[in-house]
Amino acid sequence: MSSFCYQESLATKLYFDRTFNIDATRILPGEYYATASNMLLITTLGSCVSACIRDTQTGIGGMNHFMLPENVQSPSVWGSSSGRYGAYAMEMLINQLFKMGAKRQNLEAKLFGGGAVVKHMKITNIGERNAEFGLDYLKAEGIPVVSQDLLDIYPRRVYFFPVTGRVLIKKLYNLHGDNTIISREQQYHARLKESSDEGEVELFI
Repeated sequence: MSSFCYQESLATKLYFDRTFNIDATRILPGEYYATASNMLLITTLGSCVSACIRDTQTGIGGMNHFMLPENVQSPSVWGSSSGRYGAYAMEMLINQLFKMGAKRQNLEAKLFGGGAVVKHMKITNIGERNAEFGLDYLKAEGIPVVSQDLLDIYPRRVYFFPVTGRVLIKKLYNLHGDNTIISREQQYHARLKESSDEGEVELFI
């Protein structure tokens, strides 16, 4: 069996947000970003889930945007290929926070997404399974989830200010089934499926 390392990538869409008058970055499916600066991290979620994790003492924090691959059976089993994909997405962000000086004992998390917005994917309840995985993973790692907005049928936009821990959620009621969101998540889902078909995932932790 071949060996494959699934690469979560660092978000590169940096810009100045004139609404909030602050430097910002947009995080797409399969991306993450961590910062020690006063920044705004933004993502738009359908079935995917984002974990917003920060060190409450230093304000170092970040956000990821992930989905489990199609062959998920039991999201809580880290040894399964699907669980290992999710674990890799979380570890990429957490390890980056540690590199920047965050301490495990100071971490807190907020979890968002998992909406039932992509009805025609083969897997059923994919948003629910993504949400379940995120909650189970953070519990297993001893990182308290202090806030969450999960499931529902609508996409949502998440605005995270790591320095303060503030999060704003905008439900996109008029974008239910929005083609851009669905297209991005379908492309991400297809990459996950293709990667999982190639072999196991190696975790570099």
